[in-house]
Amino acid sequence: MSKVSTNAVNKVKTKEAAAPQVKLVTLDDVRRDPQVIAYLKRGAEQMALLGFTEHGERHASLVASIARNILLRLGYPERQAQLAEIAGYLHDIGNVIHRENHAHSGAFIAQEVLRRLGMDYEEVSYVIAAIGNHEEERGDPVSPISAAVIIADKADVHRSRVQNPDPLSFDIHDRVNYSAKRSFVRVDAEKRTIAFEVDIDTSLSQVMEYFEIFMTRMLIARRAVRFLGCKFQLRINDIDLF
Repeated sequence: MSKVSTNAVNKVKTKEAAAPQVKLVTLDDVRRDPQVIAYLKRGAEQMALLGFTEHGERHASLVASIARNILLRLGYPERQAQLAEIAGYLHDIGNVIHRENHAHSGAFIAQEVLRRLGMDYEEVSYVIAAIGNHEEERGDPVSPISAAVIIADKADVHRSRVQNPDPLSFDIHDRVNYSAKRSFVRVDAEKRTIAFEVDIDTSLSQVMEYFEIFMTRMLIARRAVRFLGCKFQLRINDIDLF
């Protein structure tokens, strides 16, 4: 074999060795990744400094779990549910850069992480599309995975998200979240309904304030529910509002 041919073969072998091997990436793989750990931690710290509600490990884990359960309860394949779980966990990772356009920057970060971990390109495409479309300002459900992440994210209203230690200085977002004693996503596969259930302490915040800050979130959530072929319901303090 000529020197030129040998060099060509060696270059091919080097590229093959450098390319990540395709593997079935799981949420556990993502959780353990040092880049993910560092970026989620720093992003959550920045959101706290800017006065936002909690956007760290708690929120990421909850959105991941709810997104996965929505698809499983509706009969979607296990792997689709796993991808929704991964997308849910990573959906706010872009906060490490900036809150504005964090869905789009987060999608690029997730692409880098998942390809490095060895996820198949097609699977990566579904995950990053779900992350890039989860915000109400410029997002839309573009797959069952995307729809599940939107629903799970917008359903997380709870007092445990409030990071302001001084109730006297609560803004409307703090008041509404702190007044929410329970929030739950109820999926009825037989009736094809997905309900947001919220218990609000009206001595802390009126129901109207919930609508004041969450109306746009409810609208994208309703679109996501319809994408899954279901009817959206909102139940506050055991009263069906729609």
